[in-house]
Amino acid sequence: MSEYLPRPLEGVNVVELATFIAGPSCGRYLADLGANVIKVESPSGDPYRNTAINEGRPTGDLENISFDLDNANKRDIMLNTKTPEGREALEKLIARCDIFITNVRYKSLIKSGLDYETLKVKYPKLVMGYVTGYGEKGPDKDLPGFDFTAYFARGGILGTLFDKDSTPMLTMPGFGDHPVGIYMASGLLAALYRAQKTGRGDKVTVSLFHSAIWAVATMLQSAQYGQPAATYPLSRQDISNPLTVAHKTSDGRWIQFAAPAYDALYPRFVTALGLPELADDPRFFPQANLQANLHEFYDLLVETVARKTLAEWCEIFKAADIPYAVAQTWDELLKDPQAWAADCFYKMSYPNGAERTLVRPPVLFQDTPLPEYRRGPYPGEQTEQVLAQLGYSEEQIAAMLASGAAAHPQPREH
Repeated sequence: MSEYLPRPLEGVNVVELATFIAGPSCGRYLADLGANVIKVESPSGDPYRNTAINEGRPTGDLENISFDLDNANKRDIMLNTKTPEGREALEKLIARCDIFITNVRYKSLIKSGLDYETLKVKYPKLVMGYVTGYGEKGPDKDLPGFDFTAYFARGGILGTLFDKDSTPMLTMPGFGDHPVGIYMASGLLAALYRAQKTGRGDKVTVSLFHSAIWAVATMLQSAQYGQPAATYPLSRQDISNPLTVAHKTSDGRWIQFAAPAYDALYPRFVTALGLPELADDPRFFPQANLQANLHEFYDLLVETVARKTLAEWCEIFKAADIPYAVAQTWDELLKDPQAWAADCFYKMSYPNGAERTLVRPPVLFQDTPLPEYRRGPYPGEQTEQVLAQLGYSEEQIAAMLASGAAAHPQPREH
């Protein structure tokens, strides 16, 4: 086996002034790539530390798996940037960094002199990553944005991607935020590459709203033609390709089919389903003919799939090399052997003796070792260390801690 390469971002310094998920998930990914990422929190802390009840996990800092997911491998400093001393320390951090990530609302950034227009005058090589709800232009650019609202709802997901005979799907945290973090990382690394060649930085902006529009773009663009196939929400019976719908087995499980190229895969699908006589049935093939007989074919699929168990269908489809997947629950996914073999997961041991499964970002390298999954930092855990590295004396650090300009509280047990 060849020697491993160093991590691609070793020597890159990142300052993250961001809360919740989207911005911090970008910082976590850069940290995994070897960057020195310093998370700056206010004395009240990142609110994402306090969402345990929403997610059904233990409270406190000792086993905070959600915070760890998006803040692993970082260092943490707590600064009250409303004080002159805290603001000065933040300025010193930014002066030494290559990348500055934030999701602070832009009016506040301007007020505190942290907007890109101000920073680039002082630090022309700085690359700034700005996460926003709705973008930087337009009438709603200053609205607060979370993935529940800017991504799921305003972004065309919640109002369309459900069976019209049912209710909108249940939203969940991080679903839109994590793609935003990866999009942001791709832009930041492109800007950093150019900055290192030209000496000129840039600001990279990624919004939850635009990211959702990108996610639904295939059908969104098609909706312009007004055809039934793209008039979502739809009834399951009316989807123009029933071979891209999940169907229920005899033991109450759902199995998802995937034949986006209907005409190419239809003969194999119906043969695997035990209906070879339908391979050239003009009611259902080609797909252009199917549109007049959607309900008939859909009902036939429902009846056929309901005759066998999930295990039986999996065996049949696997042998026939048919694209399919089981609609897994999260409990099943946590035990999925393919997910473990593909390095999707990592086992984390906590100070309270618990061992939990945590998820890795989905970008892996051939000749770079998997990063160690170190837990996210406790609030202000490296405050003194980071201040010392900025040149502060022990006396100055003690004075900042005493005045509240900096903080290093004890981690909460619950």
